[in-house]
Amino acid sequence: MVKLTVVTREGAENTIEIEEGGSLMEAIRDAGMDELLALCGGCLSCATCHVMIDEGHSGALPPRSEEEVELLEGSEFFEARSRLSCQIPVDEKLEGARVEIAPED
Repeated sequence: MVKLTVVTREGAENTIEIEEGGSLMEAIRDAGMDELLALCGGCLSCATCHVMIDEGHSGALPPRSEEEVELLEGSEFFEARSRLSCQIPVDEKLEGARVEIAPED
């Protein structure tokens, strides 16, 4: 199990424990946080699963693909720690991470 904290747009912090495997997007939605829209279902064709990963964990994640960067750059809330949660695998590298759901564009 991987334990991490998800911060909603309103600032509520939710600690969740999730099994390894699948994507961070799926884990957040499965935890009942419906504000992460993920309209494309994880197909890397929108940016509605935009999150910010704390800097302590962002370096341990797989690098962003060109497609991910292009989608994120279209957001007015894009920053260095921005990621698409559908592109982040849930594994031990996320243990203890703080993930903020990005404001809606």
